[in-house]
Amino acid sequence: MLSQLTDAFDRKFYYLRLSITDVCNFRCTYCLPDGYKPHDNTRFLSLDEIRRVGRAFAELGTDKIRLTGGEPTLRRDFVDVIAALRDNPAIRQLAVTTNGYRMARDVESWKAAGLTSINVSVDSLDARQFHAITGQDKFRQVMDGIDAGFAAGFKKIKVNTVLMRDVNDASLSTFLEWIRIRPIQLRFIELMETGEGSSLFRQHHVSGEVIRRQLLASGWQQAERSHSDGPAQVFTHPDYQGEIGLIMPYEKDFCLSCNRLRVSAVGNLHLCLFGEQGISLRDLLADDAQLDDLKDRIQEKLLMKKQTHFLHQGNSGITQNLSFIGG
Repeated sequence: MLSQLTDAFDRKFYYLRLSITDVCNFRCTYCLPDGYKPHDNTRFLSLDEIRRVGRAFAELGTDKIRLTGGEPTLRRDFVDVIAALRDNPAIRQLAVTTNGYRMARDVESWKAAGLTSINVSVDSLDARQFHAITGQDKFRQVMDGIDAGFAAGFKKIKVNTVLMRDVNDASLSTFLEWIRIRPIQLRFIELMETGEGSSLFRQHHVSGEVIRRQLLASGWQQAERSHSDGPAQVFTHPDYQGEIGLIMPYEKDFCLSCNRLRVSAVGNLHLCLFGEQGISLRDLLADDAQLDDLKDRIQEKLLMKKQTHFLHQGNSGITQNLSFIGG
């Protein structure tokens, strides 16, 4: 199905990142260093509201939804959320981004409910450094969760690693050895500046170009993108079961291939991770009779999407931290 979601720059959108909570139990240095702080009277999207969001986007041509947070698996109805979205045959890919701490226990039930792929955040393969970054001594638990994901039948698991100078930027060889015999797509994500993280950004930002040069010099080759892929440049090597992905939002023309929209855990449409305010959809999520109005609003507001983010100017919009609208 062709996407009916087209912006003023003729970009087509097939991919929705849907946050279902902004609560998180980790305290990652680059996201929530002081831990999650509840907001007054926050009411996250209900199961029925999530189902309606998914239906509207599916009818507009979306075929991939990623569940994000916070930590999306903290929702008690997480399996029901998966099942509700996968009940729509137009949604061919349903993914989650998780910190992985519940995977060993629950990943089989996620697979049975219809989850098709998993991204796990792992910023270090050293248990002590992992603890220092996340504020949680859960490294072994997360590693066991990844193993459980493969045992449950996931053919490939993606691992997200935020690239940080003097933290993990010299660990490429360790990561490469890890994925040599594992079908993991390891994605290095450039540290991005947020409202609460400016000093950390200045101290630890390093360009993914450093990694790309090392990969190309070692015989890695860049793969083609498909229409619903995320922003990663993916590299493969015949001697490795795994792959490397690079997500470099500060690179020139990064936004040309934008194909994803975001809905926050409180029902706001965000046209860009670093855009402004968000557009409320919640008043149109109360019942199925409003579906056409909901689709009209999404299409109309998409025309307001800007050509690029403004990270180069140090403008992160209203994004105070990356749990705010699901990264």
